[in-house]
Amino acid sequence: MQSEESHELADGMPNEESKEMMKSQKADRKKKKLKERLLKEATKADNRGVCYLSRIPPHMDHVRLRQILSQFGEIGRIYLAPEDPEAQVHRKRAGGFRGQLFSEGWVEFAKKRVAKRVAEMLNGEQIGGKKKSTIYYDIWNIKYLTKFKWDDLTDEIAYKSAIREQKLTMVLSAAKREKDFYLSKVEKSRAMTEIDARMKKKRKIQEESGSNAEAAPVYPPRVIRQFRQKKSITNETSQGKRGLSTDFLASV
Repeated sequence: MQSEESHELADGMPNEESKEMMKSQKADRKKKKLKERLLKEATKADNRGVCYLSRIPPHMDHVRLRQILSQFGEIGRIYLAPEDPEAQVHRKRAGGFRGQLFSEGWVEFAKKRVAKRVAEMLNGEQIGGKKKSTIYYDIWNIKYLTKFKWDDLTDEIAYKSAIREQKLTMVLSAAKREKDFYLSKVEKSRAMTEIDARMKKKRKIQEESGSNAEAAPVYPPRVIRQFRQKKSITNETSQGKRGLSTDFLASV
């Protein structure tokens, strides 16, 4: 019996070891495939080129830009930076273009040589296309960025976003401190007013009753600060300016 049990255990061990070995081989193959894929992606990323557009014409978005530039070569990613929100509000109030405008943009080409050729060929040239198009007379402002990768752009965008969030947090914290300070002063003023009202009421009751009770403690009067205001400066130049005589105006 003992020999049969030991034989069964001996038969079971190789099966478990083979299963573990198969699992490790599969994991190694997956890692190898993933490594090869990452190497291919890195090689493709090294072969890509990025062009910078310093001006984006009105009525142009990433779809239209891709449609125009795709005829020169394969395009990867496109990023157009939206304009400042304050400038957009000011333009709309002034009755200008009410759509979305972009301040600058980046275009990624699949090949560096294509990106260089496109930048050299289009920079300073008229966009053209259909004459009825709103961007027909606009000029290309495009430049090839040497040794610039898309990861550099994403890092810069993330950095600017972090700075913007930090500034917003600082502004909000400063506003909260000012609000808390103002509310504390308001609460203190309200408490002092209530104390003054109670003390006046108590003194009035004591005077009416004519009691010889111990006089209530006298608190120091509230300090009301007076700030000297500056007088407005009159425009002496406009007042001292001599006007035209009525005789001269009549002769004109």
